[in-house]
Amino acid sequence: MEKVALRVAIQGERGSNSHAAAVKMLGEEVTIVPCALSAEVVERLAAADGVDVAVLPIENTLHGSVADHYDLLFNHDLRVEGELLLRIQHNVMAAPGVKLSEVKRVLSHPVALSQCRRWLAAHREIEAVPFYDTAGSVKHLMATEDRAAAAIASAPAAPEYGAEILEAAIEDNPENYTRFLLVKRKADAVKVPGANKISLAFSIAHRPGTLVEALRGLAAAGVDLTKIESRPVPGKPWEYLFYVDLRFTNEEQAEKAVASLAASCDMVREMGRYLAA
Repeated sequence: MEKVALRVAIQGERGSNSHAAAVKMLGEEVTIVPCALSAEVVERLAAADGVDVAVLPIENTLHGSVADHYDLLFNHDLRVEGELLLRIQHNVMAAPGVKLSEVKRVLSHPVALSQCRRWLAAHREIEAVPFYDTAGSVKHLMATEDRAAAAIASAPAAPEYGAEILEAAIEDNPENYTRFLLVKRKADAVKVPGANKISLAFSIAHRPGTLVEALRGLAAAGVDLTKIESRPVPGKPWEYLFYVDLRFTNEEQAEKAVASLAASCDMVREMGRYLAA
């Protein structure tokens, strides 16, 4: 029987950084399922709607956390099974034969545009136009045959849509990485051999000292707190959910950390145990 390719949902188009992350994590023999919105990615995965797994960005070293992705993962009770740190490089590309001197506007995602401010400042004659997706901007300019437009995207978008790179690596800061998560349905998640990182969500009583108490418990467990993020609880003004990533050296440490939170928090949910990137 022919092996069926794993169907991976991503936000954005083929040739995007999410596409590159999916291939690095799962191999070339995957079927990419592009989705316009991150909510669609998560909803399709949760509903088993033609999707087996999803790859989602969760934070960027320059832009910070993708806050709404925390909420999406929590609200659909999915499981994180892996992570990847992807070096982000922005490139100017256009239709074959187009010269930079002919370009009147450049399309890209607002985050990509904000990370290429020096290049845009050096080319004030080119209008920066926000677009829904980096690779999608390349797809659009090639489909419309707009020879007065260029796009800013990752290098794989050029061969994906038949464009040519006019200038490579135009980002302001080369230390630009995005952390991606591999996400599965809870029923499909498996125990990851050698896991050394755990993601948790918890809520605490709204009184002085509760967060300090929770964090002291984690310190006592001997785990390394690598990330903490707070998100407002809808319908409960000034109440928050906290998301933490913890590094551990053995399962006993991880279990002790979970138990310490369970003892001091109103709610604790494990989001996944996996290998740190």
